[in-house]
This record gives sequence, C-alpha cells and structure tokens, in this order.
Amino acid sequence: MKRIHYGWFILLLSFLALLTVQGFRSSIGAFIIPWEHAFKTDRSTISLLVTFSLIIYGISQPLIGKMIDQWGIRNILSFSTLMVGLSAVLIFFVTQPWQLFMLYGIVASIGFGGASGVAATVAVANWFQKKKGLALGIITSGMSAGQLVFVPLSLFLINRIAWEWTVLALGTFLSVIAFPLLFVFLRTFPYEKGIQPYGGYGLQQNNQKDHGTNANATNKSKRWFNTRKFWYLALPYFICGYTTMGLMDTHLIPFSHGHGFTDSATGIAVSLLAAFNIIGTLLSGQISDQWSPKHFLALLYSLRAISIILLLVMDHTFLLFTFAILFGLVDFATITPTSVLATEYFKQHSVGFTLGLLSLSHQVGAALGAYIPGVLYNLTGGYNTAFVSAIVLLLMATLLSLVLPETKQQSVSQYSGIKSITSNSKNEC
Repeated sequence: MKRIHYGWFILLLSFLALLTVQGFRSSIGAFIIPWEHAFKTDRSTISLLVTFSLIIYGISQPLIGKMIDQWGIRNILSFSTLMVGLSAVLIFFVTQPWQLFMLYGIVASIGFGGASGVAATVAVANWFQKKKGLALGIITSGMSAGQLVFVPLSLFLINRIAWEWTVLALGTFLSVIAFPLLFVFLRTFPYEKGIQPYGGYGLQQNNQKDHGTNANATNKSKRWFNTRKFWYLALPYFICGYTTMGLMDTHLIPFSHGHGFTDSATGIAVSLLAAFNIIGTLLSGQISDQWSPKHFLALLYSLRAISIILLLVMDHTFLLFTFAILFGLVDFATITPTSVLATEYFKQHSVGFTLGLLSLSHQVGAALGAYIPGVLYNLTGGYNTAFVSAIVLLLMATLLSLVLPETKQQSVSQYSGIKSITSNSKNEC
C-alpha cells in the first residue's frame, strides 16, 4: 500500500488550526448582543471592540510573516492557538469592557493573526510543489468549516448556558486539545521528516539558509509599493475584508435578529453560509489551478456584490437563505486566487512577509467594515447604507482585478496547453 505523504498531515493540522482559531474569531457576531447587555453598552462600542481586534490582527500579519521566516510554522501556529485559548478562558472572568478590549482586542487578536491564512499558506508553500491550488483551497476551507461549527455552536451554548460558560468551553478546547496536537505533530519543512515536498523532485536542502535569504528579501519591500501589481491586489483585498470579516462576520447575526428572524432561522442561515463557503473555497483551489486567477477574482467580487443586493430587499426567510448560499460560495473563495497571484508576482521576496502585507490590507478593511456599519446603524437605525457602500466597493474591486497583469504561467499556458498554473511553478515559494 502506498504511504500517505506527510504533507497531507501538515495540511490536516493547518486545517485544524484555522478551523478552531478562526472559528472562534468568526463567532464574534453571536456575542455582540449578549455583551451589549452584560456590559450595558451599545452597538457602536462593541463594533469598536471588533474593529480594534481586527486592527491588531492586521498589524500583526507582516510581523507574523517575518516570525514564520525565523521560527517556523510549528511554533507560530501552535502557540498562537494557545494564546487564543488562554485569552478565551480569561474572558470568563471579565467584568468591565476595558478588560474585554485587553483580552479579546489585543491578546486573542495577536493569536488570530498567528493562526491565520498567512502561516497556513506558507505551510502549503513549504510542503507542496504540486496541487498547490487544491491545498490552498482545503486550507482556506478550514476557516469556513470553523464558521460552520463555531457560530451555530456559540449561538446554541449562549442560549443554553450563557456567554461566560461558552467562552470558557471554547477556550478550554483550544488550550487542552488543539494546542498539543499542533505542537507535537506539526513540522515546518519536509527535510525535518527526511522526505521530499509533495510533487518535489529532490530533497529541500539548506532550508534554513534559504529561509534566512527569504527574510532578507523583505529589504526589497519598498519597490512593492511602486507597482500596480501590489496595489491592485491589496486594494481589492481591503474591500474583501470590509465586506466579509468586517461587515458580515460582525453584523449579519444582529441584522437577522433585527429583521425578526428567529435564532433557529439565523443559525440555519449562518450554517448554510459556512457550508457553501467550504464548497466555494474547495472549488476555488481547483479553478485557480486551471483558469486565470485575475479573471476568477473579478468574477468572485462581482457575484459578492450581487449577493448583498438581496439584503436590501430582505423580507422573507427564503431570501436570507438564498443570500447565505450565494455569499458563502464567494466568501473565502477570493483567498486562493489572491495567494496564487501574490506568490507568482513576488516570488523573489519573502512569501510570509508578502502575504502578511496583503493580509494587513485585508484586516484594515475588515476593521472599517466592523466599525462603520455599527456607527451607521446608530445613525440610521438600519444597515442599508452599509450594504450599499459594500456593493459600490465590490464593483471597484472587480474592475481593479480585471486590470491586473497576467502572470508568466498564465501566458505560457495559453500557448503550451498547460492546465495547472501553479503546479509547474517550482520556485513560487
């Protein structure tokens, strides 16, 4: 029987890290109303907490990229998971909003940044020379799976045992189960197991030296800010963050409750969104291997704009479920083509630092997407203005994606019939 390559176990462990940590992060919408009541505050204050959290998350991303270059995937993913778990346990004892800002807004948010797509993408880059698009799609689906599991679970537990016991239970799981598994079994490079990367043609040699070389490549970062390739990736990714982690992760549940939908209907909608998010991210990996990533990105952003239009005419549970399915298909699906383009455009630079900068752009957008709709809700009594702003921004993202330059792999595939863009890019990472 053919032995399963250890790269697939790395993929599974990275999937677990994103599922648990990002699942807890994405469940924040379930805590908004309970925290408003518990701390006698309003929607804009809790939105500010989420905004603050996302800013810390975003700022950490380039730093996390450098730390990955220096300390490896194993340490970053495992200890970031532990950091989130311990902060969740301590939130059980919170009595004042400022304590929540310290624990969730700072400590947990740094952990969110460490156990994020940046670290997982570098893990794929280290362990896979073939099927990178598929591997990235699987990794990204971990965040979707976390949303599928943790958001309905959080809603259920909050209603049954209160929010305090919910964070204690989630934090204990992260600290006692997820952290030990990651720390014991994760490895940064294939050579640590004495094997080749998946699809590789020779053992990776001098990885530590190459690792340091990649870290030194960050000194070239100034030139990135003078290229349209960087900004035409970063600006749409900013808009991506505004409309997903910011707007929807934070405000979809309060929006649903505000329209009179029951907890059951809201939970079903969130579950549908997360389930189709998994489908969308897995398909995204396959499509990014076989089709132009820039055109795929443009399609995803335009479909996301169409889905949000449904929220402007929301008057029935059927429309809520339809929105959840359509938005879910295109929610995290943008991550894989963005990562594929970034690793090709900037393959001479540090992969971790490059993805960290793009993630920073994403998280700044997410921070504004969490805070601005909360302010607009207090001013107007609804979310329509926020939804319109999201639609306009997504149309801009569509246009920016279309004017991105083609990658070399895309150009070659047009003439040689190569089906997979990323599997032949041996120096991509």
